[in-house]
Amino acid sequence: MKKIENRAVVCLLLALVLVFGMAVFLLRYLTQGGVWASAAFNRHLYNTQGHLVAGAVLDRDGDALSFVEDGERTYYDSETVRKATLHAVGDLQGNIGTGALNAFAHKLTGWNPVNGAFGANRGGTLTLTIDARYNYEAYQALNGHAGTVAVYNYKTGEVLCMVSSPSYDPLHVPEDIETNGRWKGAYLNRFLSSTFTPGSVYKTVTLAAALETVPDLESRTWNCAGSLRIGEETIVCSGVHGEQDISAAFANSCNAAFADIAVELGAETLQTYTEQAGLTSAYRLDGLTTAKGSFDWELTPGRLGWAGVGQDRDLVNPCALMVYMGAIAGGGKAAEPHLILRTEGGIPLPRTRKTGVLVNPDTAGKLAELLAGNVEKTYGESRFPHMDLCAKSGTAEVGEGQRPHAWFAGFLRGEDTPYAFVVLVENGGSGSSVAGTVAAKTLDVIVNGYEK
Repeated sequence: MKKIENRAVVCLLLALVLVFGMAVFLLRYLTQGGVWASAAFNRHLYNTQGHLVAGAVLDRDGDALSFVEDGERTYYDSETVRKATLHAVGDLQGNIGTGALNAFAHKLTGWNPVNGAFGANRGGTLTLTIDARYNYEAYQALNGHAGTVAVYNYKTGEVLCMVSSPSYDPLHVPEDIETNGRWKGAYLNRFLSSTFTPGSVYKTVTLAAALETVPDLESRTWNCAGSLRIGEETIVCSGVHGEQDISAAFANSCNAAFADIAVELGAETLQTYTEQAGLTSAYRLDGLTTAKGSFDWELTPGRLGWAGVGQDRDLVNPCALMVYMGAIAGGGKAAEPHLILRTEGGIPLPRTRKTGVLVNPDTAGKLAELLAGNVEKTYGESRFPHMDLCAKSGTAEVGEGQRPHAWFAGFLRGEDTPYAFVVLVENGGSGSSVAGTVAAKTLDVIVNGYEK
């Protein structure tokens, strides 16, 4: 009798192990089945060259950016559009890790838990949030410079424009892409996967901290003589701005004033506001994880002054900066960005997700007015027709003998234009004139459309 009882216990344990194993398998099947189906060893979805021959990638207007024709994957018929959308769509070799053909291959197969994958020469339709026309305009505006341009709807999270340069034609890959310096970083999506010295665009964070922690900030003035000595460091300004209040100092992008403010705030306060702004965090865009920004807070007073104006060892991811601008526009929070608009044969997409509070709502309102003042006083409203624009430029020094990085970031106000944006032109020079011009050309098409 005892032997029968022992066998019964063993059988029960085996049954429990089996049930547990089945539960784990079903869970992994439901969550990872699409990845299994789209693996490169699945030969009925890939041709002999290893190219995915299932599914089509469309832009938000339904233009086919990549599709299968006669058993081969091909692309849109415009070379410039192919280059402008490369980092969103992907390449045939799988070198562009952020491209849909690689990152979202499981969605292109049309896989679902009930029916599996559709199979070769059919697959599913994946519609991205980007508009190929906007990408085309942004790519043209970069004019061959390395950098990135992105625009998104801070209410819905839809990324309307995402360009990274240098880029290349996926149908005619340059033979010297691995050896010629002009293609350096061509596989990298600079918007998602890189960090850069921010320069004066970071002063927006320093200003947010000051608005909340310096009681007499809005009644004080700073006298700029062109430079400021802090400890062993000389903080050099872009000009001699004379006596100015905080609004003028921000519009002038005065290094002397903001370095002085940064030292008064202290490293701990700046660290708190930088982290709250999301500049040291990563975002996930439909599974694609952005690079995290980084800052060094073990600083001498002089280095802290430089860090407060976006120099020293400050590094910021363009996507995170864009979302921060969206949060200012949104009264403290913004939608988290995403790249997939809809799929065919896939699991329904989640609803729009909001960030946490990246900036205090009252502070966001003040920052918006000061950012709008920059456009009115410094950048020129006429450059941005029919736009209620709030923006900050940045000219980031990146090393002796190198031209600075040019930044321009901000947002549009208005019910019909809930867009935040970021532009970076590597070694481009002046943020306002160079990156600002790229932003103006891109936003003009989005807001005002093409000439009729």
